[in-house]
Amino acid sequence: MDKKRKKQLEAAGWRVGSAEEFLEMTKEETAIVEMKIALAGKVKALRQKHHLSQIALAERIGSSQSRVAKIEAGDPSVSFDLLIRAALAAGGSKEELAKAIVTTV
Repeated sequence: MDKKRKKQLEAAGWRVGSAEEFLEMTKEETAIVEMKIALAGKVKALRQKHHLSQIALAERIGSSQSRVAKIEAGDPSVSFDLLIRAALAAGGSKEELAKAIVTTV
């Protein structure tokens, strides 16, 4: 948000801040959310790169298409374990996953 817009909102009585501030998240919680979002994006990118459907990826990880959709959407109910399994099953390497996580921190 640019400074001018921020000042306008504050002048109108609005409080401007980040999602982390609003949700009162610690820096650790914020880092976890960012890593999960990065992995979710990586799963989708890998699946598309390797021309897999959500159904095909679901079969590889022993899950359902709707669960793969939740993985790719960054649903909070998806565990790190499932994100990593899905990324590896979609053709990702440990190095690619590490890079995706590291670039968010």
